[in-house]
Amino acid sequence: MISIVIPVLNEGATIRQVIKTIKKTSRKIEIIVVDDNSTDNTVEEALNEKVRVITSSQRGKGISMREGMMAAKNDIVMYVDGDILTYPENIVALLTDPIVEDKADFVKSYFERQAGRVTQLVAKPLLSILFPELSEFKQPLSGMIAARKSFLSKVQFENDYGVDIGLLIDMHMQGARIAEANIGRVENAMQTWEQLSKMSREVSRTILKKAENIPQENLETLGNINLIREQMEYSILESIDKLHKMVIFNIDETIFTEDYLLTAATEFGFAATLKQIREQAEDQITLLERTAQLFRQHNLAELLEVADAIPLVPDIKAVVRELKKRGYTCGIITDGFECVARHIKNQLGMDFVFANRLHLDNSVATGEMTIPEYFLCSDADDATVYCKSNILHYISDKYHIMPKNVIYVGSGADDCNLLQKAGIGVAFNAEDECIEKVADKIIPGPWMEPLLDIAQASPEKFRIRLPAISKKQAKRIGVGSLIGLASAGLVYLAARQLNKPQRQRQVSLR
Repeated sequence: MISIVIPVLNEGATIRQVIKTIKKTSRKIEIIVVDDNSTDNTVEEALNEKVRVITSSQRGKGISMREGMMAAKNDIVMYVDGDILTYPENIVALLTDPIVEDKADFVKSYFERQAGRVTQLVAKPLLSILFPELSEFKQPLSGMIAARKSFLSKVQFENDYGVDIGLLIDMHMQGARIAEANIGRVENAMQTWEQLSKMSREVSRTILKKAENIPQENLETLGNINLIREQMEYSILESIDKLHKMVIFNIDETIFTEDYLLTAATEFGFAATLKQIREQAEDQITLLERTAQLFRQHNLAELLEVADAIPLVPDIKAVVRELKKRGYTCGIITDGFECVARHIKNQLGMDFVFANRLHLDNSVATGEMTIPEYFLCSDADDATVYCKSNILHYISDKYHIMPKNVIYVGSGADDCNLLQKAGIGVAFNAEDECIEKVADKIIPGPWMEPLLDIAQASPEKFRIRLPAISKKQAKRIGVGSLIGLASAGLVYLAARQLNKPQRQRQVSLR
């Protein structure tokens, strides 16, 4: 079998056609779409084609390619771009036949195209001087390639425009047998001069780095590039000043139907150790840090595979879609790992993630993690403590969305403060009576659809104070509504509201 990896970023308009073209092959294949944290409907469109979709741990094509390789189940891995609609129907055979027939270990495509200025003006001249053996390749920057996984696992995936030329050089230096394959004419969008300038700089940097072993600190570092691209992931939150409604889901109780960390620990063989840590840890920060250490040496593909195996709340995707139609910004919060939460965020079409960052080195967990500032606050002794409800202050300060305009959906024991402090706290499938007492609304589960009755354009009706309704007002309401108001559920709800005078009940979500 052959694993076909498609790195994508905002390619919702083309990804389905690319997948359909690939599926025309007679070969046994698996298709893995690696989403680079798209902000359009790329993930939804890919999932409609019934292929596996994983979310890259950080932005950058090189990381996506590497993590796609890690997720691949087969020894032959093929890469194609997700924005090209002119692939020939036999693209799989063209790129993989030389490897299947044991004539090559790495196949580089070449093709006709509108222009190749960086190739002609930068890549080929540098190769002719530093790697003359590679200067005859027609398209050294082509991203449509195939290789043996045993070779790919040993190369460095640059995380910028240098990734393709870097793979070619690394394969050559490994002694791989390299072949070229003609895939016809390729048409894609012309790049701006700004993009070409950036590509030229990064391609030349990669070639020089491979040739002369220039110290990384003397270059535009990969870390700086990743930092910029990670900032872009949250750019949607920078423009929500005019939005007034937000729904935050606790992934561990309201999206996953199983405890992710415990499920992963069981899969990886250290469930007993995790349970012991949870029982013995004196504080939340120590618990999180010791938990992260257990995942050392496990790669992103393994982490996401566990996430994909956990059933989600059945109608969560449809509910999120409807909430967004109503003008709500939707996101995830978790004490777990950001890379996993972003993967689920993208599958559900959500807007943001608040989570702890598991450190990855070449997409492999180091055992360390960073707890972001929005989960930390100071106690009475001015010591730093873990405080998940601090997220509401963070959102208010940074994005100007007041806590009263936030719906929080959770059910864990550590959700009490968030359920109390959010504008509307919704307990989902909660088993703890204490959680139900502090929540404004209860959804018994397993369906999330009742949330749509709560998240109206103006959910003031869920702040009912029965004693304030006069007989005259009751007559205007009508018999049908009186029956509803007389139901035990609403009486119970109203009683809970009256027992929480500290809450600001009169401000609706707008």
